[in-house]
Amino acid sequence: MSSKSDRVFARIARRYDRVNRVLSLGREQEWRRIGAEHLPPGRVLDLGSGTGAALEIFGDRDVVALDPVVEMLRLSPIRHRVAAVGEQLPFRDGSFDGVFSAYVFRNLTSVPQTLAEIHRVLRPGGRAVVVDLTRPRPALARRIHRMGTSVVLPLIGAILARAPGEYRYLHRTLDSLPPPEELLAGGPLRLERVWRMGMNGFVYGAVLDKEK
Repeated sequence: MSSKSDRVFARIARRYDRVNRVLSLGREQEWRRIGAEHLPPGRVLDLGSGTGAALEIFGDRDVVALDPVVEMLRLSPIRHRVAAVGEQLPFRDGSFDGVFSAYVFRNLTSVPQTLAEIHRVLRPGGRAVVVDLTRPRPALARRIHRMGTSVVLPLIGAILARAPGEYRYLHRTLDSLPPPEELLAGGPLRLERVWRMGMNGFVYGAVLDKEK
């Protein structure tokens, strides 16, 4: 994850979840939950865990939270917490049955390196689930969405988090990567499926499997 995004999230840590609920109209946890339904039982790494907002969706799985932003981790209810980046996971090979990552991939310094690390720490037959934001696929919807987020994100950031600049940065991250169907294909993990959620499909979920 980039040092720039780390600084952004450190500044808005205490208000981050509240702003997310407003921006998603209260659906951000539902989108996480849909993704988590594809996770295997056992030990799961919550990559980019932030404040630990996903904890309730993991059921009785043994969860390890990882995030580079200490200010976020301090607010997390998850017992096992590690400050580190996705591009260099401090775990042994085959340490996890599953890896879950929500609203993180567009902030990574290197998606290929992170996917390689996820592949390494997954056990054979393990599974990774990614949930994140993207632009809608239809050209007109994509243009409208881009115009909307350029205004709405800084405005909501200014009102609720007193951080318009930080949310202007988050608007730009939506254009930093190709669509998930391209982004996650061809790496060390097999892209099992991708689905779209939210208005015009601006949220995606993806399942990636490690060969047995």
